[in-house]
Amino acid sequence: MIDIDGSFGEGGGQILRSSLTLALLTGQAFRLRNVRARRQRPGLQPQHLTAVRAAAEVGQAQTRGASVGSGQLEFEPTTVRPGTYRFVIGTAGATTLVLHAVYLPLALQDAPSHLTFEGGTHNDHAPSFDFLAVTWRGYLARIGLPLTLYLDRPGFYPRGGGRFTAAIPGGATLRGLTLTDRPPITRVTGFSAVSGGLPEHIARRQAGRAKERLDAAGLDADIALETWHGGPGSVVGLTLDEAPVPTLVFGLGARGKWAEAVADEAVAEVLKYTAADAPVDEHSGDQLLLPLVFAEGPSEYRVTRVTRHLLTNVEVVRMFLPRRIDVEGAEGEPGTVRVGA
Repeated sequence: MIDIDGSFGEGGGQILRSSLTLALLTGQAFRLRNVRARRQRPGLQPQHLTAVRAAAEVGQAQTRGASVGSGQLEFEPTTVRPGTYRFVIGTAGATTLVLHAVYLPLALQDAPSHLTFEGGTHNDHAPSFDFLAVTWRGYLARIGLPLTLYLDRPGFYPRGGGRFTAAIPGGATLRGLTLTDRPPITRVTGFSAVSGGLPEHIARRQAGRAKERLDAAGLDADIALETWHGGPGSVVGLTLDEAPVPTLVFGLGARGKWAEAVADEAVAEVLKYTAADAPVDEHSGDQLLLPLVFAEGPSEYRVTRVTRHLLTNVEVVRMFLPRRIDVEGAEGEPGTVRVGA
């Protein structure tokens, strides 16, 4: 059984999710101590527990310590079973991160799977559904893992109540990725959305502020206004279509947060990406690692920022697999990731 101290590196839920994925893919059991030790509320929280239960269900695994607040987990998988599953967090926790824990083992099975997730779809400190649908899905298709995502209704903090589905065809054959150059970014498309009965003027203010700031930065912006069912909440999503894979960044509304601040949050991410002159955004930088470890052939990609999440993910992979992984560049700076053949 692989022993993992969850307090190292980023010290959060990513260590748990990557360990679950790798256990399902390699058949190796693990013991995770000090679960999420570096977070304000350490231990398993509802969204993390849902990821554990989801991985246990698809991998017919035995678990010990799978309860809210638990600081230690043992996970012993057997056989990954494709099929139809429904995973409900019961809070506004990030459903997108539950998908991250199970999609890859299911994609490499011979039969398709259909997954339904209920909880939060647009969360701080987690990829939004829109990011998954545009950027994450785009990268996966590029390396040989197509899937279909559909948003039934959005869920925002604190109410949650969102729902989306993922159709995973199975039988994926993953191929390596080489992505080191990026064309100049000159235009941005996007949306400004409100849901749950919030007034439309919030969406207009978000869109107006984002376009004003993007125009000032020399970027041609086209931002649509949208009203969603679900919520309540607001979001600005901005997509850089000229990137090698369309790269979406977003800003989220919150109680007491000005609409203009939501737009500023999204625009700041756009400007950070364009300034780095690398093709792969910092979030995709660590999310790409696991599928590329199981791809045929080597990979090399440049990231806008080497993050602690990326470096932590590398160390977790090394506990399960001997695949060579090199990260060139200091934490917080642009860098290059290489995965050996």
